[in-house]
Amino acid sequence: MNEFLQSMVERAAQAPKRVCFPESYNVDIITCAAAVVECGMGTPVMIGSKEQIEQLAQESGVSTVGFDYFDNTSDDQRESLAVMYEESGKTDYSHKAVVRKSKDPVNCGMFLLSLGKVDCVAAGKDYSTGDVVFSAMSFVGLADGIESPSSLGIADIPGFEGPQSSMLALADCAITAQPDASDLAGIAIASADTVRNLMGWEPRVALLAFSTKGSAEHETIDVIRQAKERVHELRPDIACDGELQFDAAIIPAVAAHKVKHDSPVAGKANVLVFPNLHAGNIGVKMVQIFGHANAYGPVLQGFKLPVCDFSRSAPVEEMLGNVAMLIVRAGE
Repeated sequence: MNEFLQSMVERAAQAPKRVCFPESYNVDIITCAAAVVECGMGTPVMIGSKEQIEQLAQESGVSTVGFDYFDNTSDDQRESLAVMYEESGKTDYSHKAVVRKSKDPVNCGMFLLSLGKVDCVAAGKDYSTGDVVFSAMSFVGLADGIESPSSLGIADIPGFEGPQSSMLALADCAITAQPDASDLAGIAIASADTVRNLMGWEPRVALLAFSTKGSAEHETIDVIRQAKERVHELRPDIACDGELQFDAAIIPAVAAHKVKHDSPVAGKANVLVFPNLHAGNIGVKMVQIFGHANAYGPVLQGFKLPVCDFSRSAPVEEMLGNVAMLIVRAGE
């Protein structure tokens, strides 16, 4: 495990949490959960039959010491969940709806999260990103002021020297295809909060475009300008500026030439918000391929409570790092 992920594991171990794993019949998930216990990061809460999960773990040579369980295959357990939901005062779903919907493991995990029975949910090995996001939106909900969920990645770029040394935060690279001004503002706000809580940075958020401060005009640039104003209205504590071209956002000399007013962000941004998913997906892959960057995450953000979406191809070490970041966020 590299230095960055190891630092996240060590931070997570300082404030262990209850981590829900809905995909408990996946060997990689069981192995990751065992590593969570071994590293002292918390208690895995496995969704499903304890007997079947432990049998699979035994066959795979993985210890289940320290695991907790919620058996959503049990009618009695789902009934108890519905009763807890009613007693909490929540009214979004009826008793029957909770019993029915919690048959799905990821929905069950999200119900437990919304009720405070677990601190975070980690899924995505068997479920698609769309499945995880839809379930989180349905049963956990979005944070105040956030119009849509998004993702944030941390890139460690060899040879780059910025405010956070070789690191930059990049959003959104995985979720919202064509954000409007409200969506974009929400992405900026969520990203600022994520890097502050997860990385300890003072966020400086650049809304990227093909124009810098009126050097071009287009209706898509108007969306970015409106997003900046919305961030300033909703969260005046966040340093956010745009529209900024990529070089004007991160290179002080370029910013000095292109930006004719004082900006807390231009030339020293540590959070880059792409205008749409095309740009975000292309951008992060270019940084990885041509810049030889290590990319961590993506971190799902914008929800009321912490949720993680694994890449289906992620090795266990990467999954463990994502869970560590999730636990750190849950502790903030």
